[in-house]
Amino acid sequence: MTGNTSEKVVEYTTGGAILMDGVRLRDELIANLAQKIAAEGDPEITLATVLVGDDKPSQVYIKSKQKKALEAGLKSRHNQLGADATQAEVEGVVAELVQDPSVHGILVQLPLPDGLDAERVLDLIPPEKDVDGLTERSMGRLVRGKPGHAPCTPLGVMRLLERYDIPTSGKNAVVVGRSTLVGLPQVLLLGRKGADATVTLAHSRTSDLAKTCRNADIIVAAAGIARLITPDHVKPGAAVIDVGISRTESGIVGDVDFGPVSEVAGAITPMPGGTGPMTIACLMENTYAASKM
Repeated sequence: MTGNTSEKVVEYTTGGAILMDGVRLRDELIANLAQKIAAEGDPEITLATVLVGDDKPSQVYIKSKQKKALEAGLKSRHNQLGADATQAEVEGVVAELVQDPSVHGILVQLPLPDGLDAERVLDLIPPEKDVDGLTERSMGRLVRGKPGHAPCTPLGVMRLLERYDIPTSGKNAVVVGRSTLVGLPQVLLLGRKGADATVTLAHSRTSDLAKTCRNADIIVAAAGIARLITPDHVKPGAAVIDVGISRTESGIVGDVDFGPVSEVAGAITPMPGGTGPMTIACLMENTYAASKM
C-alpha cells in the first residue's frame, strides 16, 4: 500500500465509520519520502515557492509547505514579492526559476493580488516543474495519460482511498464539483486505468443531487458549499471524502455534514484534517517525481 511503512492504524468515528485521517497519512508519506531521499544519498531536490503580497492565509500555507518540504528531505527556496509587484516582475521571477536547473518544482501561491493575471504566470511553468499540476499543459497530459503531475488535492484523495483500502475498480463514484483544480481532474484520476471506477460528475445544478449521490460507493464532495452532503445523499457504507472548505461564523466547515453523515458512511474524512494535509504531502511527492523527469 502506498505510503504505509508502519503497522496500519485505523480509527473510527462515533458513528462507526472509518476515519480517513489525512494528517496521519501525510506524515507517513513524508517519512517514506525522507527515507527514500536519504537512501539515494540526499540529492538536492528543490521546491521553489513564489508568494506575491501579504495575504495571511497564503503566508500560512507557504510556511507549512516549506516546513514539510524540509521534513521530506527536500530543499525549499522561497521568493517573496510585494503586493505592488507588477506582472512583468512576477513573470520575471518565475521565468528565472524555470531556467534554473537546480530548481525541480515551482509553486506559485494563488490567488495573486488583484490586477495580476495568474494564467499568464502559470503558463510560464513547464509541465515537468508544475508540481501543483495547475497548468493547461499538465491537465492535457493528465487527459492523454502522459507523464506529468496530477493536481495535489485530487491526487491526495486517491492516496487516501489506497491507504484505507477503499476499492475503486468497478465501483460507482460521484464527484460533486467541476472546478479545474479538483473536480475535473478527480474524475480523470478515478476513471483512468488502474482505478477503474465508473464516475459521475455532479454539481450544484444537478437535478436531484441526493438521488445521484445515493447510487455512489464513493462520494468526493468538492463544490465549496457548506454541509451540502447530508445523510440523505449517502448510501449506507459508502466512502465520503470532503474537499470543500467554507468559512462560517462557527469556523471552517466542509461540504459534508460530518456528524450525521458519519452515522451512515462506511468511511469518511474529517474537515479539517482530511484532504488538506494530503494536498501538501502530494506536493512533496510531485516534487520528488519532478527531480526524476
